[in-house]
Amino acid sequence: MPRHFIKKFLPSHEVIKRQKALKIFGNLLYNPNLWCLNRRSASGAFAVGLFMAFVPLPSQMLMAAGLAIMFGVNLPLSVALVWVSNPVTMPVLFYGAYKLGAWVLHSPDVGFHFELTWDFLLNQMSQIGPPFLLGCFICSVLSALIGYFGIRWLWRYSVVRSWNRRKFRTPKVR
Repeated sequence: MPRHFIKKFLPSHEVIKRQKALKIFGNLLYNPNLWCLNRRSASGAFAVGLFMAFVPLPSQMLMAAGLAIMFGVNLPLSVALVWVSNPVTMPVLFYGAYKLGAWVLHSPDVGFHFELTWDFLLNQMSQIGPPFLLGCFICSVLSALIGYFGIRWLWRYSVVRSWNRRKFRTPKVR
């Protein structure tokens, strides 16, 4: 069952409640729905975590925790899924998001050379900012939808498969 598989990789709620960064949520962390793992909470957590993975801000985990609390989905799973965009994968994901945004906006390719000046940063952000942010938004929404419906389907498939196995099991004769 997916619940047992997912629970193997999640930290306990006591460990998460002790995190200093999550103290801003106070008593909201004691909501039992945030720690429950069922089809609704897992699929919602995948949607929240994958959506926040493409947000190009440094506080992705806190925002994922806030959204998990707001929507009442599994908090540890939401926060853990943000790490899809980790320091190793982030350049590839964000470059792909930029290319997608540039393709949607029909913007020309911009040559890239790096200088450490404010003028350079402001100029580059004015050129690559809109396609990059649009691409990040599109990737966020698409990955959240795929994660949400994919986990709901996978969970249902697993439950139906276990029901069918149980149905065809031969009863023990004593």
